[in-house]
Amino acid sequence: MAANGIKYRHPPASVKPEYESSTEAKIKAGELHPGGPIKHGTYGQALRMALLAVYFLGSCICIFTTQLMGAPLYFYNQDFYYAWMALTKQHFGLLIATMTQWWSPTLVRVSGDKSVRGQLRRTEDGRLECDFEERMILIANHQQIYTDWLYLWWVAYTARMHGHIYIILKESIKWIPILGQGMMFYGFVFLSRKWAKDRPRFQHRLQKLSSRHSGPMSDSKSLDPMWLLIFPEGTNLSKNGRDASKRWADKTGLQDLQHLLLPRSTGLQFCLQEMKNTVDWVYDCTLIYEGVPRGQFGQDIFTLRSTYFQGRPPKSVNMHWRRFAISTIPLDDTKEFEEWLRQRWIEKDAFLEHYVQTGRLPADDEEGPSADGSKIVRGAGHIETEVKPASPIEFLQIFIPVVTLGLVVNVVVKFYRMFVRTIFGAKA
Repeated sequence: MAANGIKYRHPPASVKPEYESSTEAKIKAGELHPGGPIKHGTYGQALRMALLAVYFLGSCICIFTTQLMGAPLYFYNQDFYYAWMALTKQHFGLLIATMTQWWSPTLVRVSGDKSVRGQLRRTEDGRLECDFEERMILIANHQQIYTDWLYLWWVAYTARMHGHIYIILKESIKWIPILGQGMMFYGFVFLSRKWAKDRPRFQHRLQKLSSRHSGPMSDSKSLDPMWLLIFPEGTNLSKNGRDASKRWADKTGLQDLQHLLLPRSTGLQFCLQEMKNTVDWVYDCTLIYEGVPRGQFGQDIFTLRSTYFQGRPPKSVNMHWRRFAISTIPLDDTKEFEEWLRQRWIEKDAFLEHYVQTGRLPADDEEGPSADGSKIVRGAGHIETEVKPASPIEFLQIFIPVVTLGLVVNVVVKFYRMFVRTIFGAKA
């Protein structure tokens, strides 16, 4: 298998392992959990659940309040409005990073091919730093409905882009109280999966993301930074989805995949066609959680309860990054684009098979030109790190606007009472 000039020495996705260890067999049979034994008893889980609820819901209320504070800016100066909303989006990125660090600490192993050489590095204190493009389309396989977007948002944080990520979501999510309305303020794209209905609203949102501004968040081309996240499979990996994907492969005569669902091309092709003049790159992330046995699914094993309350998160979350120039992608021919996207998913499926057999995704550790061609660098290999903010007190940013508002209101109320006492006291 070769992708972007890198040769990966591993068998194709059709190759099965010759044996299965006793531990793997027990995990597959449900006798063991890949995250290990339960680390917190009933009362410990209840306490963790209560603390997480207080922190998450309290932070969401603060962030939503901050959004409401900045909403009037839309009618005064839209550039300032978008900058304010980007600030609140940074706050949510900090929320999920600290939430994961405190309740579900997890090793993250990051690698890439030579197309991102020099854009991934590990800092001296062990954090990941990414120098990805400020404007890009991000595609990824959808392994787990709850946490895939969380880890990708954290990667945006490592690139200082956590205030500029946009996610395409199911329409039903926007009706979740506070959280859904907050995502609407963020400019997330909500789709009903009915293309006739979705196409005009999708086009409207993409045009907004391609419009030029002159505000504090704009770059030299007057375009705001933007990472637009799309899951081309359309849903997370599950038994029903895997079975449906196989039936479609059998019906159409396409090559089936072992570890992924066949991707859907309509939405991604439309997105790239609409944004090809303002975005140059598609970044692809192959994502897999350690410990999911062959033929089983992460959503059934790493539930919210096991991950955040029982203390059994994945032992590692693994990511492999690569990128493609939009100018090289066949956007104007639907059949050619479908084949291009399918080939990328066949490659990703082989990456995942390589992981199942070796415990590692492919990695570039050779020396050569950097991604931008400006210097000779060595590939990052496998970077092992964890989800955490740069500073342990950085999360306090979430509460600063609301606390400041409270202080201002308190001062105004005190001055008002003083004024009333002075006026009425003088009259008396």
